[in-house]
Amino acid sequence: MLSSELQHKIDFKTKPLGALGQLEYLAHKIGMVQKTTSPGLVKPHMIVFAADHGIATAGVSAYPQEVTYQMVMNFLSGGAAINVFCKQNGIEITIVDAGVNFDFPQGLSLQDKKVRKSSRNILEEPAMTSEEYLQSLENGRQVVREIAGSGCNIIGFGEMGIGNTSASSLMMSQLFNLPIMSCIGRGTGLNDDQLQNKINILTAAIEKYPDLAAPDEIARTFGGLEIAQMIGAMEEAFHQNMLIMVDGFIATIAIATAWKKNSEILNNCIFCHVSDENAHLQLIELLGQKALLNLNLRLGEGTGCALAYPLIQSAVNFLNEMSSFEDAHVSNKE
Repeated sequence: MLSSELQHKIDFKTKPLGALGQLEYLAHKIGMVQKTTSPGLVKPHMIVFAADHGIATAGVSAYPQEVTYQMVMNFLSGGAAINVFCKQNGIEITIVDAGVNFDFPQGLSLQDKKVRKSSRNILEEPAMTSEEYLQSLENGRQVVREIAGSGCNIIGFGEMGIGNTSASSLMMSQLFNLPIMSCIGRGTGLNDDQLQNKINILTAAIEKYPDLAAPDEIARTFGGLEIAQMIGAMEEAFHQNMLIMVDGFIATIAIATAWKKNSEILNNCIFCHVSDENAHLQLIELLGQKALLNLNLRLGEGTGCALAYPLIQSAVNFLNEMSSFEDAHVSNKE
């Protein structure tokens, strides 16, 4: 009933049928999530989860591991791309230390959810113990519960962690039973030799753990602390019936893991962009989704969410504010 009411409201705006394209799909989706024909976006919020990866020491990234904590300091000082775009679009931002290999000074506006300093090196042992993984899920849930309590109903997720495209490639390979080669990209900008090294390392990692099947076991073995916290955060956002803005490759792997456990989570998800990371488009298509933007981004941080937010707002605004043919005394087609 609500679905047809929303579609009627969309169809009878002063425009040809379907003329607002994906914005019409978005308006319908948001109305269905919020169970109303007059939805609204309240206190939009972005969470950036940061953590280090043990596998980074094997040379899978063009950047050294210390860039993770340096970028966290940049987030906290307001100097990163995500800060600029969130400020531009009126989005609150929370930075979470999920497992950065650094002792941050006291007094920073940083949520300390550190489970350990860096995930373990998966070439030697699983990235997390069962206890660390479960604690990471819960930490992510806690962050979202607090934000939901402020009245926020739309939330986006970003990440920072040198080595996390490698973790995501491994997770994608195992979640969807794909050859690792089809899941690997250049990450932070690897040259050909570095890319071949990354392929060799990740192939060895896959071969070390041959019998993984359960989504949580895949995430525990190959993922990062920030990815695990993002999974928990996304699951809590769904539990709170928030709209979930999904960013790039790493965030999409987190939502894919949650989807493997509960497919209904996609009802609340808005896929904000297709990144330039090699496997991201394939991953979105595996989830049966379509992204709003394709700007050749490969930065992470949640930048795609912040850039897409004005379009999401536009979908809500046209639904609520645009005249119908009847209101405007405009003739509809026969």
